[in-house]
Amino acid sequence: MFSKVLIANRGEIAVRVIRACKELGVSTVAIYSDLDRDALHVRLADEAYALGGQTAAESYIDADKVLDVIQRSGANAVHPGYGFFSENSDFARRITDLGVAFIGPPPEAIEVMGDKISARLAAEKVGVHGVPGTTELITDPQQIKDFGSEFGYPVAIKAAYGGGGRGMKVVASADEVESALESAQREAVAYFGRDECYMERYLTGPRHVEVQVMADMHGNVVYLGTRDCSAQRRHQKLIEEAPAADIPPAIIAEMGEAACAVARGCDYINAGTVEFLYENESFYYLEMNTRLQVEHPVTELVTGKDLVELQLLVASGDPLPFSQDEIRIDGHAIECRLNAEDPAGGAFLPSPGPIKRLRVASGYGVRWDGGYEEGDEISQYYDNLTGKLCVWGRNRDVAIDRMIRALEETEIEGVATTIPADLAILRHPDFRANTHSTKWVEDTLDLTGIGGSTAASDEGHDAEAKVRRDVDVEVNGKRFAVSLYVPESQLSATAPANKPRPKRGSSGGAATAAGSGKVTVPMQGTIVKVLVEVGQSVAEGDPLVVLEAMKMENNVAADIAGTVTEVSVEPGASVTSGQLVVVIEGATG
Repeated sequence: MFSKVLIANRGEIAVRVIRACKELGVSTVAIYSDLDRDALHVRLADEAYALGGQTAAESYIDADKVLDVIQRSGANAVHPGYGFFSENSDFARRITDLGVAFIGPPPEAIEVMGDKISARLAAEKVGVHGVPGTTELITDPQQIKDFGSEFGYPVAIKAAYGGGGRGMKVVASADEVESALESAQREAVAYFGRDECYMERYLTGPRHVEVQVMADMHGNVVYLGTRDCSAQRRHQKLIEEAPAADIPPAIIAEMGEAACAVARGCDYINAGTVEFLYENESFYYLEMNTRLQVEHPVTELVTGKDLVELQLLVASGDPLPFSQDEIRIDGHAIECRLNAEDPAGGAFLPSPGPIKRLRVASGYGVRWDGGYEEGDEISQYYDNLTGKLCVWGRNRDVAIDRMIRALEETEIEGVATTIPADLAILRHPDFRANTHSTKWVEDTLDLTGIGGSTAASDEGHDAEAKVRRDVDVEVNGKRFAVSLYVPESQLSATAPANKPRPKRGSSGGAATAAGSGKVTVPMQGTIVKVLVEVGQSVAEGDPLVVLEAMKMENNVAADIAGTVTEVSVEPGASVTSGQLVVVIEGATG
């Protein structure tokens, strides 16, 4: 077993890995950006190193910075978590070249499966087939139009080096192709650092079913049941379950064997997930995620296997401690991702800000995997997952009822969350009957009037700003220059101070008055594209600017028809909630 593991991630997954390491007696190393200086994963780790910067590009996905910390800390293994560098073969290879273990698959397997095109080819070689799609990168929008003409719409444009719904856009007609491709490429660069995309036929009513696999260095490959992740919006999961219900056992076994075949076909080692689309008792290969999944807790709850512990054991060279015949599925588990988003009638608007109250449910069969505590702040620059609420029940109906109870008990204030939408899903008869699909939330579920509340009042609850102080200290006679970040209240009134960061206000909703023509942004973020110019005529509902917040793009639309008289932002501009971006003069003046 390793002596010291560096976790190249942040948030709840970093916390999850740190806790697993502590239970195994393994020392942990955290890394952090300027905004994560006081984050929970930093507080829990044995050691922590600053990367500097605010955005992920300036910190967590700056490979040179992370590799420098690996060497300075003396870590002999690195766990990448999910996202960031978890499916980056170049990063994994640079780590292994240092003689440091990468707690994940070999770089060669990541290369095969990380590139979704080569992954399709690899799966086909072992007899596992997907929906109609291309094995060529998109270099021209016309390729998409030609594909749509041949196979029909809708067509999914997907990041070749991505996953988790990031960098994925679905086009329903040829008219949407150019803008959708540009948006997919921007999101792919923001989240994965590369903009290559491919395409495939988009099934309109499938279930999203995935198989958890685990492989060791001794040739053993097993699957640990299935998960159903069909409750999604924007192709990103809201609720996950294990096992996938109402699928004939013979098909489940066939899926599991197919998943293991895909893993063996690329000489896979460690934890991975093979994803399928399931419709009319047929399944189609979708992709393989070469990492631990966000939803891994539901598999742990029904199998009794600690997947992170198994990752560490397998990466250190141990064989899997069980065979396929020894794996049993017990009961049913459900996970709700509690994202800092306002459901906003189905818009799901990012809601960054400070968590002013956090009270999580407990009781029999309830588990919480969180990355924040009360008083922490969720930044616009990172993923908006606050934590994962999980439950286990002896069957699916019991698990649904237990999750409803747990969600009703959970209190989060300061940011809006997806809890109201989760409850609407769980209480719907379609979900109970298991007749929903990947498009059900967006096409069928009525979220009218359902929104997240940041709190009854945010006044007087802003987190106290901290001020930097540079001091010299001596430790055992050795001099060090140290930066301290001290709350303003602890400073002398006469002491000079650096300018503190501004206090953050509420970002739970838009400030635009309906039909005013003065269009504001509903949340803080970055303007990635301006779609109109002064003098241009627009109709009500036309997109004016594209706003990126928490790595998701959102169109800000015209609230009246008329002529654009003012555009006050440009691409790259940072904006705050309620900031005026476009003024429209209506036809009546």
